[in-house]
Amino acid sequence: MALFCHILYNYIRFAFGLLAILPIILLGGCAETVLIAHSAKKIREFNSSTDRKGYYKVGTPYKIKNVWYYPKVDYSYDETGIGSWYGPNFHQKLTANGEIFDQNALSAAHRTLPMPSVVRVTNLENGRALVVRINDRGPFAHGRIIDLSRRSAQLLGFKRQGTAKMRVEILPEETRQEIVKIKGEYVQNDRMMASNAPVPDAVPVTTVSVKSLAQVPGTSIQKIKQPLNSNKPQDKRLSGVQLTKASRASKVQYYKVKESHIFVQAAAFSTKDSANRLKNKLSNVGKTGVYQTVINGKVFYRVRIGPFSNNAPADEALSNLIENGFPGARIIISNKK
Repeated sequence: MALFCHILYNYIRFAFGLLAILPIILLGGCAETVLIAHSAKKIREFNSSTDRKGYYKVGTPYKIKNVWYYPKVDYSYDETGIGSWYGPNFHQKLTANGEIFDQNALSAAHRTLPMPSVVRVTNLENGRALVVRINDRGPFAHGRIIDLSRRSAQLLGFKRQGTAKMRVEILPEETRQEIVKIKGEYVQNDRMMASNAPVPDAVPVTTVSVKSLAQVPGTSIQKIKQPLNSNKPQDKRLSGVQLTKASRASKVQYYKVKESHIFVQAAAFSTKDSANRLKNKLSNVGKTGVYQTVINGKVFYRVRIGPFSNNAPADEALSNLIENGFPGARIIISNKK
C-alpha cells in the first residue's frame, strides 16, 4: 500500500509539472507562429513593391482647385516655370501609372505629359541639367510645372531651398523608347537582334549633366570643352542621346547663366489690340506688359505681370488671376524685364 501511494504521488507531481510547462511550450509555439507570420508579411510587401510594374497612361481631363488639366501626347513640349520636389511622404507608394515611387530614383511628376515620358530638366539658376523619367501626376500647387524626386532635387542643387526656376523639355526619342518598353514590345524587338550583337552599356544610375542655357531666348551659347588631344569640332547643343551618354561620368559641371526673372502670364492673343485691352484691365494688379513672340510662323502677344523678385508675390498674383476668371494663367521664366 505504501508503494502504491508513492507511485501515485510521483505520477501526480509529473502531471502537474507537465501542466506547468505546457503553457510555456504552447506560448513558445505561438510566438514562433507570430514571428513567421510577421516575416511572411514583410516578404510579401517587399515582393509586391519590387514586382510592381507600371503601365502606359495618358489619362483624361481632370480638375484640381478649379483648374482643368488636359493630359496629351506632346513631343514638342518645352516650358519654363518654377519646379519643386517631393519625397518622404510618398516614398514606396503607388504613382499615377501604377509604379512604386522611389524618392532616391531620378523621376518626377508632371500634370499633362504621358507616363512614362523622359524629360530634360534644367535649373536656370545654376546651369545644372538632369534627365528624369515622368511616372506620376502633379504638382497641384498653382505655379509649379514639375515635381521632382528628392534625389533629383539634390543633384539639381535646389533641395534645401525647395523650389527653383526650371526649364522642362521632353526628349521625344527617349520617351518613345520608354513607352515601347513599358508596353512590352521591347522584349519582342530584342528577339530580332542578332545573337552576336554587342552587349550595351548598363543604364546609368546617376544621369546628371550640365549644359549651356543658350536655348533660352536671349542667352548666349556655352560650348562644351573638348579634350586637349581632340580635333573634333565643338557641338553647340547636346542632343538627348548625347546628354544621356555624357551623364555616365556622374560629374557635375558648371556653366555661367544669365539673370532670369519670374513673370505671371495671364493670356496670349493673336491681335495686339486684344492684348493691350487686357493689359489695361490688369494694370492695378501690378506692372503689366505685352510681349510679342512668333510660334510656328504665327505672331502672338503675351500679357505678363512682373517681374517678381521671388515666388511668393508671383504665387499671389497667379492665384488672384485664376480666381478672377483666368484659369490658364501660369508662372513663366524669362530673361527680359
